[in-house]
Amino acid sequence: MPNYADILKEIEEEIQPLFSQGKVADYIPALSTVNAEDFAMSIQLLYGKSYHIGNTQHKFSIQSISKVFTFTLALKAYGKELYKRVNHEPSGNPFNSLVQLEYENGIPRNPFINAGAIVTTDALTSIYKENTFHTILEFIHTLTNDSSIQYDETIFCSEYQHGYRNMALINMIKSYKNIHNEIDDVMQTYFKQCSVMMNTQQLAQSMLFLANHGTNPKANEALITPSQAKRINALMLTCGHYDASGDFAYKVGLPGKSGVGGGIVAVVPQKMAICVYSPKLNSQGNSLIGTKALELFTTKTNLSIF
Repeated sequence: MPNYADILKEIEEEIQPLFSQGKVADYIPALSTVNAEDFAMSIQLLYGKSYHIGNTQHKFSIQSISKVFTFTLALKAYGKELYKRVNHEPSGNPFNSLVQLEYENGIPRNPFINAGAIVTTDALTSIYKENTFHTILEFIHTLTNDSSIQYDETIFCSEYQHGYRNMALINMIKSYKNIHNEIDDVMQTYFKQCSVMMNTQQLAQSMLFLANHGTNPKANEALITPSQAKRINALMLTCGHYDASGDFAYKVGLPGKSGVGGGIVAVVPQKMAICVYSPKLNSQGNSLIGTKALELFTTKTNLSIF
């Protein structure tokens, strides 16, 4: 087995020249105040052992990583019926694009772009009503075995007050009759799920079920079917990094999901889950150093799925 502790130290050294690059997300004002120099990386093996480097206790807003949790819950509830409302194809466009949505009559390309995640949240709202966010948060608590995880009220309010593009997306989708609930109810839940605060240790733990055919290894509980886990991993590989998903697959070679808060999660099937945090983003809205750290990791360990 590779010496993961030594590999993490090597990665931390090799990424140092990159701290001068990238830009912290500032279109949500509350995100612009983070420490741009922060870095953390956690590896959680399927059964027990974990390895960490950097500021791995620091919590940050998970942003679009939350879409993995909501898509999992919606796929579990609706099965293939969900695909009538949100597709499962790469978009090739920025995460908040309106253009493609109009061309395709309000059916988002996949659940990991903003439009698709909003439809997914609406689908959950149809089932759980006013308890939708509580259900999402409880699911995260189950995955991490940590009930202390909550959302950040300041970040939520900042997103809610400045989420003009997301409001435009949901209104356009509503015009095509692909939103079934009140817009404000859906968007409050959506912004809250993006504002959930987690650290790299918690996020790595939360993704283990996707490395284990849908079964939470800690509790030995089947959360979704192996077939559903396969589909979620496939979408993470092809759509998890927006219009940079092909580049991430090419360089890293793992199913993964990024968030503009600076986090990236990745899954090595039957082995582990990984989370990296570094808030400076590249031009596609993904963590610049996080992407490089994962590329170095799969290069040093030969753990790419390819």
